[in-house]
Amino acid sequence: MGALPDLLPDVAATVPTRYWHRLADGRVQCDVGPRACRLHEGQRGLCFVRACQDGQIVLTTYGRSSGFCVDPIEKKPLNHFLPGTPVLSFGTAGCNLTCRFCQNWDISKSREMDTLADAAAPETIASTAARLGCRSVAYTYNDPVIFLEYAIDVAAACRDRGIRSVAVTAGYVEPAPRAAFFAAMDAANVDLKGFTEEYYHRVCGGHLQPVLDTIEYLVHETSVWVELTTLVVPGHNDSDADLDRMARWVVERLGPDVPMHFSAFHPDYKMRDVPATPPATLTRAREIALRNGVRYAYTGNVHDRAGDSTYCPGCGARVIERDWYQLGEWGLTGDGHCTACGTRVAGVFDGPPGTWGRHFLPVRLARERS
Repeated sequence: MGALPDLLPDVAATVPTRYWHRLADGRVQCDVGPRACRLHEGQRGLCFVRACQDGQIVLTTYGRSSGFCVDPIEKKPLNHFLPGTPVLSFGTAGCNLTCRFCQNWDISKSREMDTLADAAAPETIASTAARLGCRSVAYTYNDPVIFLEYAIDVAAACRDRGIRSVAVTAGYVEPAPRAAFFAAMDAANVDLKGFTEEYYHRVCGGHLQPVLDTIEYLVHETSVWVELTTLVVPGHNDSDADLDRMARWVVERLGPDVPMHFSAFHPDYKMRDVPATPPATLTRAREIALRNGVRYAYTGNVHDRAGDSTYCPGCGARVIERDWYQLGEWGLTGDGHCTACGTRVAGVFDGPPGTWGRHFLPVRLARERS
């Protein structure tokens, strides 16, 4: 695979946005997220990237990225969306939640423009993804709803080339921007961080219900393929009761075919005093989900071939073997039917699995400015 040329397109860093309104006291309210930041001229929202400028809300980081990398699609994690294929991943800076456990805090909590050292126009990203053989582009590392104008434009450029778009998001977004953003997406992994309002308020600086509303909207009102991830934090969201309630809600409100991923926490950011998640805890969470009728439940961030593999809901055969991000035994037809019994496995399958494996390829799209 040859090196890409350095590309530094003329991309405006600040662009006007749509989802805001003026208040009687002269401030401007951002209407993207439930936080509803009310800003005076020159102030930034909690997300850092949306600001009040010239009496309107602008996106200050359009066309700027904290970096690009080609990842396995399973890293998002998406286990039922074009398995084995490479995805070009990128993010910007900032976030509209304040999770104390943030595993990407150096990006999502950044307040430094130097974090956004890479630059690329939407068409550049789409053409780079095509050149590298990526089947999709992922908006990740920080929450893409806060840079939705940029993400939507990138997704449109990708769609023109037959490249799909993946959102990795906490789902903390209001209905109008939510509809616009996800209309551009083909798949989403939504962080369902816990299942109590207390946990969302105390640990994440947000509220649970808007996230549940987003998940139900995606599953019932869009064609977006959806998987859920819960970072299991010892002593905070790992009780049997909470995990049981979460799994029952998924089956009752979404259906049994929405995959659930239970991922290991490691001490970071403002929760360095909390121990890493024991593998046994993830296994227990997965078993609780399966007992409640979830057909596809996984463990993540640990080496667990059994917990990371996919099994046919009809006959129980292992149809996708995974060892970390490496695919092994494959028991599906090109359109996702079990070769042993013919049962359809839920997901987006398009021909044979990809062969990208566990490779990670950093990609530089912009040369340094002189």
